[in-house]
Amino acid sequence: MNLFNRQIILSIFFTLLCYLCKADPVFYMNQIAFDARGAKTIVVRNDTKFAVGTTFQLQSAEGKIAFTGKLSRALQVDEWAKGAYFYQADFSGVKAEGKYRVVIGKNNGPASDWFEIKENALAVATIPSVLSYYNRQRANTPTEWQADAAVQLYGSDKTVDMRGGWCDASGDVSKYFSHLAYANFVSPQQIPLVTWSMINSVQTTPGLLNKLNIYDGMVNEAIWGADYMMRALSKDDYFYMIVFSYFNKDPKARRVVGLKANSVTTDEYQAAFREGGGMAIASLARISQLKKDGDFKSTEYLAAAKRAFAHLLVNNTKYDDDGKENIIDDYCALMAATELWIATDSALYRDEARKRAGNLNKRMSPAGYFIADDGDRPFWHAADAGLPVVALCRYLDKEKDGSERAAALSTIKKALDYNLKVTGNVDNPFGYARQSFKFRGAVKDGFFIPHENETGWWWQGENARLGSLATAALVGGRLVYPEKGGWGVKKELAEYASHQIAWILGCNPYQMCFMYQFGKNNVPYMSSNFGHGSGKGGISNGITGKKENPDGSGIDFKMKDDGNEWRWTEQWLPHAAWYLQAVTAMATEEQ
Repeated sequence: MNLFNRQIILSIFFTLLCYLCKADPVFYMNQIAFDARGAKTIVVRNDTKFAVGTTFQLQSAEGKIAFTGKLSRALQVDEWAKGAYFYQADFSGVKAEGKYRVVIGKNNGPASDWFEIKENALAVATIPSVLSYYNRQRANTPTEWQADAAVQLYGSDKTVDMRGGWCDASGDVSKYFSHLAYANFVSPQQIPLVTWSMINSVQTTPGLLNKLNIYDGMVNEAIWGADYMMRALSKDDYFYMIVFSYFNKDPKARRVVGLKANSVTTDEYQAAFREGGGMAIASLARISQLKKDGDFKSTEYLAAAKRAFAHLLVNNTKYDDDGKENIIDDYCALMAATELWIATDSALYRDEARKRAGNLNKRMSPAGYFIADDGDRPFWHAADAGLPVVALCRYLDKEKDGSERAAALSTIKKALDYNLKVTGNVDNPFGYARQSFKFRGAVKDGFFIPHENETGWWWQGENARLGSLATAALVGGRLVYPEKGGWGVKKELAEYASHQIAWILGCNPYQMCFMYQFGKNNVPYMSSNFGHGSGKGGISNGITGKKENPDGSGIDFKMKDDGNEWRWTEQWLPHAAWYLQAVTAMATEEQ
């Protein structure tokens, strides 16, 4: 064999070897199901560029081609996957129920896993499990029930009855109205938000819940939350913020506390509007309208909400750690005033709701994001980023004055416009909701929250934030960008909402479904004291920026990290609460 022929054979061999070694395309998708009326996208990754105009087919289980479309242009996110190309396969127009897969090119091309399209797919598949997750998170074991009947106040010999509520996370059996209060700008809403989310589902989709045979269960679970808040309301009309376990297996170690960094506890346990007080008032006022009694009468729920609201009108800044109200006080107080206005039709609550809505309107920056303080700090939040818009939308359920409505609608529109803009101004194949934040004195846009923030230590996966923004896109979009059909909003907002929920359910770079015991890939089980731990239907924290990057750039997900894996794998009450709100907003009410 001459040299020329050997070179040809070697060339063919190496070409074949490269072909065989080249990785197949990777498909990223919501691993549970697609709503028939909703936006639907699967993300495809390839190590080399597909030809421009490459098509995909939606193939049914019967072998028929239900849809043919073109892949999006090539998208790259080098800080996540350097050199990789991502494409979106959008088949939102397909509404027929059935089992399908996406095939690249022709029938024999690379294919995704099979998935289903169904009416109210996510609501039907997951809401019963979300409800059972909360039921299992009840702090109602005999040990907890006995210990919480007389929990000692920090720094005092006095004890109070704090029975009930839900354990906060799969690794923490403490009970929080809110934590991180000392940091002022990142306080999340916890037990009160869960309760309000349940009542919202009960009032928004009662027919669907009845069809799923969980209406009564959802009402009972919401009442469980309301009864805990009633016990947490002190005789002095403020709410006790936290029952803290100190991560101690001894139930007698529990205390009612205020909490600072690194589990340092104080006697600052009075909950301000932003520290769970506002959402607790809102929940009690709203649940009173169900006319259902728990351990307390429905009239007592409303009376308690009135007492607590009157108290915070006078004392709120005493309980705010820096003595100043900020955007979180505004949207939580707006929720409180709105629910009391709806429940009573009183001018007092109307005026307070209008004041707080006006405050939120004034916090809208020219850029389109909210300002958190009295200066120039952009509002960002790892759990409740959508709550300012959701609070304004709930307020508009009651507000009929034309000028007041116009002002609130303008704010909602600017906020949603900005969410779409900041999310879409870079290559973003998964449609992950980006955000603006202040980092070392400068405003910066990024995918994930900065790890260097006011808490000094707290950053974690942001699945609650994604659920809150999906909710805001849908309930807000129906007011400012309504459209017939689908989810009732314009295409861009439907896609935005769908992308956030899909990310939680597996359409993310790690192909991890963060709803436990759903989808293909789950985080490991996490155990906790008193038999609590990870539960089916609970949602883990999720994906973060790179661990080493203080500005939250890059991307990280770790299932083991020398005890710090909780940042990614731990289930947390607000994740499932916001998911419940988002999926409720997606659902069509059953008649």
